[in-house]
Amino acid sequence: MRIRPGRFAVLAAALLTASAALPAAAANGQERQHPPSHSSAGGLSAVIRYTEYGIPHILAKNYADLGFGTGWAQAADQVCTLADGFVTVRGERSRFFGPDAEPDGSLSSAAENLSSDLYFRGVRATGTVEKLLAEPAPRGPSRDSKDLMRGWAAGYNAWLAQDRITDPACRGASWVRPVTAVDVAARTFALAVLGGQGRAVDGITASQPPATTAPRTAVGIPDAQSAARAARRLFDTADMGSNAVAFSGATTANGRGLLLGNPHYPWQGGRRFWQSQQTIPGELNVAGGALLGSPTVSIGHNARVAWSHTVATGVTLNLHQLTLDPADPTTYLVDGKPERMTKRTVTVEARGGPPVTRTQWWTRYGPVVTSLGAGLPLPWTSTTAYALNDPNAENLRAPDTALGFGRARGTADVLTTLRRTQGLPWINTVAADSGGHSLFTQSQVLPRITDELAQRCSTALGKALYPSSGIAVLDGSRGDCALGSDSDALQPGIFGPAKMPVLKDAPYAENSNDSSWLANTDRPLTGYERVFGSIGSPLSTRARGAKADVSAMAAKGELTVRDLQAQQFANRATSGDLIADDTARACAALPGGTATGSDGKAVDVGEACGVLKAWDHSMKTGSRGALLFDRFWRRLTVAVAPAQLWKVPFSAADPVHTPNTLNTEAPGVATALADAVSELRAAGIALDATLGAHQVVVRGDRRIPVPGGTESLGVWNKVEPVWDAAAGGYTEVTTGSSYIQAVGWDGGRCPVARTLLAYSQSSNPNSPHFSDQTRLFSEGKWVTSRFCEKDILSSPGLRVIRVGEHR
Repeated sequence: MRIRPGRFAVLAAALLTASAALPAAAANGQERQHPPSHSSAGGLSAVIRYTEYGIPHILAKNYADLGFGTGWAQAADQVCTLADGFVTVRGERSRFFGPDAEPDGSLSSAAENLSSDLYFRGVRATGTVEKLLAEPAPRGPSRDSKDLMRGWAAGYNAWLAQDRITDPACRGASWVRPVTAVDVAARTFALAVLGGQGRAVDGITASQPPATTAPRTAVGIPDAQSAARAARRLFDTADMGSNAVAFSGATTANGRGLLLGNPHYPWQGGRRFWQSQQTIPGELNVAGGALLGSPTVSIGHNARVAWSHTVATGVTLNLHQLTLDPADPTTYLVDGKPERMTKRTVTVEARGGPPVTRTQWWTRYGPVVTSLGAGLPLPWTSTTAYALNDPNAENLRAPDTALGFGRARGTADVLTTLRRTQGLPWINTVAADSGGHSLFTQSQVLPRITDELAQRCSTALGKALYPSSGIAVLDGSRGDCALGSDSDALQPGIFGPAKMPVLKDAPYAENSNDSSWLANTDRPLTGYERVFGSIGSPLSTRARGAKADVSAMAAKGELTVRDLQAQQFANRATSGDLIADDTARACAALPGGTATGSDGKAVDVGEACGVLKAWDHSMKTGSRGALLFDRFWRRLTVAVAPAQLWKVPFSAADPVHTPNTLNTEAPGVATALADAVSELRAAGIALDATLGAHQVVVRGDRRIPVPGGTESLGVWNKVEPVWDAAAGGYTEVTTGSSYIQAVGWDGGRCPVARTLLAYSQSSNPNSPHFSDQTRLFSEGKWVTSRFCEKDILSSPGLRVIRVGEHR
């Protein structure tokens, strides 16, 4: 029996006031009930119903209470990871962990704690986050979002005060401390600038002007080709990516939409997802995955619409090349008039040594930066410096975008939310709804770099970078090179919603971190500016496989959620389809069955020929030959340039099927095979060993086989494992499939949803939910979503707690 809205409201009120309203099964399933003093009158409180795999369903009266329950439940599962992140955004890593140690990279690209602290302490010192919080909505966060942040901080603090930390990663640690709403907002800010200032933290904090007594030097322009290559690498998605596809009702068995989301995010650290359901009766009811520290669901579904995100190709930053005053390298000229840089002096406490004080330099365009990663130096000379513009440094609107999605009744509302809030920094959105609609849109906050502006105002470096990478380097000495404004944009210097690529109601809409161009191969999107991404360029191997798969699914039709589940764990290696058979034939043709390795020694590869011929071209845990092909393919793509690898080159007229046909005559082919065979034999691994015997994660004393494969293999179910031959192969995963959802509708009030959190809900090895969903992921199994009240209350392991503030 479904619970009608009126009855649900009564039930909710009862749950919020007394445990007497719980059914007998719930009462018997409780592990513990917090005493009434935890939810005294006047304080924030919530009810948390836990179902299988430790998934909390948080029930609250308002947004502050909902934030409270969310902060509490996240702390219970992830207190150490969360606390580590708050140390980061407070600029205190050097104080607790030492200045030379390396952060986990979840909140910036800083190579060392000191540079991370110098950046985030600078953000604190200037009140950047507080100013954004004070901005009136819609340019700033709404009251609901601020209530969620305030409540989240209170819930986290209440858990710290009332519970005991059992995770050895931070048990008894002095750096686990209460937080404020500003700390929560600062974490949101860090995620917003991850693709802009966050990429350049080392270059921002290391920037120092040349000595005024030094001789004048020429403008330091990096080599154009190497700079372009470095710029392209800067914006690859090796550590974060995603697949997502929405099918319209034209392709499904019942005329309703379907959504499969498969984001690829880090398996450790502060960019993990955490799963929950958030409910305010009559106001909000949404389930899905939230990035840690976030009070809102990032990827999820409600009763009528489901959405996922993929990391977009839009370039979220640009550079301004400054012409400096010859007498003062901290003064730059705009239309011939001097402007002094702003000096930002920051002091950081450092463990084991005196405080460190450094100066950063800021301009009207943003901070002076001396590099964008090691491969793209931007020298500050006596005549030239570079300033970085990141429009997301003025964007604290992502929580409101998430709330709008949670309240949406269909894809039209999703698109309206994106246009109203303009809050997503570096991701695309893919959505489907119960009415049969599909949506793809690259609605993200991007600097307003038009192709015309880049043509007119690019410096010599910009002319090298912009066409190939989308990074614009504009002449900062000219006022007419300002970014300008769109009338429908919430802030100056960004594109308005009218300029965003949008695809509505296509039979399928899919993205695998390629550009918007081929969200549907039959309905290509064109006409957008280069800063959004390329048009007519080669797709990644993963994107090629994904397009082929989903277009075939759409053509077959009559799709159901089961088809989405099958796609997630098909584990087809696109690269295997492209070259495995050719490789096996070339191997069999080798004289004497031998090939010469890179060390010059002859290697017997005869056995490998048969293994590759018999391989099923999948990266399933039981697949034999997958590991051999994986090690061979990695070596081959390093040894042989793409132009020499294929006999048939890329064609924009057939982007899914080109390039193709392995050039078996390329000298690196046989060498890569010999080296792969030697590597596996040296490690004591049979050439025909199953993938799952040697691609695992170790959780406690258990080795859990992991399906899927690395980016270049072109597997939908992407994982990036760490090779350790001495330990028997791949023994950890750094990033890959994370919060996965397959969602559809059958005409009832409850969505048909299957979910999976690949690395499980808690990073605490003492938690029962440390690896339970990881074992499901290993076996290709799913969690049946308990979204409706009848399903939550019928959970056999239902555990209900009431949580609240001390008074």
